[in-house]
Amino acid sequence: MIGRRKSLYQVNLVGKGFLVGIVSGLVVLAYRIALTYAGDWLNMILNYCSGNPLRMAGWFGILILLAFVVGKLLDWEPMISGSGIPQMEGEMTGKLDQTWWKVLPAKFLGGFLSLLAGLSLGREGPSIQLGSMTGKGVSKALKCDKSEEKILLTCGASAGLAAAFHAPLAGIMFSLEEVHKNFSSSVLVSAMASSLAADYISSHILGLQPVFQFQMGSFIKQDDYWIIILLGVLLGFAGAFYNCFTLFVQSLFKKAKFLNRTGKLLIPFLLAGVLGFVYPVVLGSGHAIVENAADSEWILRSLLLILAVKFLFSAISFGSGAPGGIFFPLLVLGSLIGASYGTIGVQYLGWDPGYIDNVVCLSMAGFFSAIVRAPLTGILLIFEMTGSLRSMLSLSLVSIVAYVVANLLHSAPIYESLLERLLEGREAPSETMRGERVLQEFVIMHGSVLENKKISDIGWPKHCLIVAVQRGTTELLPKGGTKMEASDMLVIMTDEKNQAYVNDLMNKLCSESK
Repeated sequence: MIGRRKSLYQVNLVGKGFLVGIVSGLVVLAYRIALTYAGDWLNMILNYCSGNPLRMAGWFGILILLAFVVGKLLDWEPMISGSGIPQMEGEMTGKLDQTWWKVLPAKFLGGFLSLLAGLSLGREGPSIQLGSMTGKGVSKALKCDKSEEKILLTCGASAGLAAAFHAPLAGIMFSLEEVHKNFSSSVLVSAMASSLAADYISSHILGLQPVFQFQMGSFIKQDDYWIIILLGVLLGFAGAFYNCFTLFVQSLFKKAKFLNRTGKLLIPFLLAGVLGFVYPVVLGSGHAIVENAADSEWILRSLLLILAVKFLFSAISFGSGAPGGIFFPLLVLGSLIGASYGTIGVQYLGWDPGYIDNVVCLSMAGFFSAIVRAPLTGILLIFEMTGSLRSMLSLSLVSIVAYVVANLLHSAPIYESLLERLLEGREAPSETMRGERVLQEFVIMHGSVLENKKISDIGWPKHCLIVAVQRGTTELLPKGGTKMEASDMLVIMTDEKNQAYVNDLMNKLCSESK
C-alpha cells in the first residue's frame, strides 16, 4: 500500500512537472524571441545613427531613459537584479522568498531593455529564473504544499535552461546539480518531463539546429591530450581570476554610495553606447563571437583585444546589478581563451590548424566548470549546443582538470559567492512564511561524520525530524538504532521558518569529513 501511494505521488509530480514545462517553455520562448528582436533592433539603430552626431546624441538620450526604466523596475522588484540563479538557490534553501508575479514581468522587461541597450549579459540566468517563477506560479495555482513547490521550482529551472539553449539534458543536470542539489528519483523524473516539454515547444518554433553552428575540424589525437591538460590548467586559473574580478567589480558598485540604482546602471548603459560606435563586436551576449572564433576569423591580436574588452564590459554590466546573466558571456570568454590558445599553438608550436575549433569547444566547457563548479552540466551543455558527440572524452578531461585547479586555488563557485553577497544584511523571510511543514532530502557522502553511525549517536539540528532513510529502492523507518550508510538519503521534516537553518546544518553533517 505504501509503495502504491509513493508511485501515485511520483506520477502526480511528473504530470505537474510536465505542466510546468509547457508553461515555462512558452514564457522562456517568448523571452528568447524578444531578445532576438532586441539584438536585431540594436544593430539597426547603430547602423542608422553611426556617423551622424545628432542621431548618436539621440541614442545616448534613449540609453539614459532605458537605464532609468530598468532602475525603476529594480526598485519595484529588487530580486530581478543580476542573473537570477543565486536568487533561485536562496529560495531552494529557504533564505529568500521571491514574489513570482512581480519577478516574471519585471525580469522579462528588464532583461529585454538591458540587451536592447547592448549590455554584455546573457539570457540563461533570466530564463532559469523566469522558468522557476513560472513553476512557483503553477504551484500556487494548484495549491501545492511547500515540498512540492520546491520540486516545481526545480522543474521550472530545468525547463528554462532547456528552452533557452535547446539543451534538455543540460537543463535537467543543472537543475539537479546546481539548484536542487540532489538526485532523488521523484525530482529527476519530474525535471525530465519539464525539460523535455519546454525543449519540444522551443524547438518546434525555432527549429532543431544547435545553438552554435560550426563544423568541427580535426579532433585532437590522444597522443596530443597534453594540449587538453594544459588548457584545463589555464582555464582553472582563468576561472578563479574571473570569479575574483567579478566579485571585486560588484563590490566597487556596492561601495559607490553616492550613486543611486539608476546612477549605477548609467555606467554600463552609457559605456554600451560608446562601444556601440567604437567596438560593437563586444555588445550583447556575444553569440557571433563564438562562431567567428571557431572559424579562425580573427588574428591573435584581435582575439586578445576582444577578450580583454569583453571581459571588462561583462564585469561592469553584471556588477551594476542590471537584469541579465553571466552564463552565456562566460562561455563567450571561454571560447576566446580557447581560440587564443589554439592560435598560439598553430602559429608557434606547429599544431594542426583543425584543432582550433576543438579547443574553442573544450575551452567553453572547462571555463564553465572552473567558474560554476558544475562539470557535468558544462559537458552536457557544450555537447548539446554544438551537436558533437565525438568530443565527449576530451570535454570530460578538460572539465575535470579545470575543476580541480580552481578547487586547489580555493576559488568558491560563483553562484554560491553571489548568493552570499545577496544575503548580506538580509534576514530569513520568516515573517512572510505560513509555518507549513517542509520535507528536505540530504544524501550522506562517503567519509562524512554520519557514515556508519547510528541515528541516536548524532546531535541533530533543532526543529527537525527524520521521517525516512532511503537506501536504494528501500525506505527504512528511522529508529535510534538505525545505522546510516554512505549514499543513504535522509528525508527531514521541518517547518518553513527553520528550513534555512536546518538546510545549512544538515548539508554540513552530510558532507563534513570525520
